[in-house]
Amino acid sequence: MILAAGIISLAACSPDVDQPQAEDGAEKIACALGEGGDFASECLVERDEVDGAIFLTVRHPDGGFRRFEQLADGRGLIEADGADQVVRTLDDQTLEIQVGPDRYRFTATVRGADAAAE
Repeated sequence: MILAAGIISLAACSPDVDQPQAEDGAEKIACALGEGGDFASECLVERDEVDGAIFLTVRHPDGGFRRFEQLADGRGLIEADGADQVVRTLDDQTLEIQVGPDRYRFTATVRGADAAAE
């Protein structure tokens, strides 16, 4: 069976995170930053559409960020900037993305063999 992950929604917006660089309406996700970092819901995600493609900018609490492109075929995300490649892991309804030492958790919808046959 082939599984495909599509990013459907992200965690609810959180007004208690002070990240002035994030736009209003940015959504909160769990992230683990740096080697050995623990997951905490402290990264904010902004979505933009450019020429029909969806891009996500994940903002770190320290001002850093990563950009990803959402794949139209439902496989998840790929790197949009930088030299480090994305490693994707799907566990139930969670798509975990790792780029270098940083990891991010997105809510995903899994499509089974029926969707893969389409």
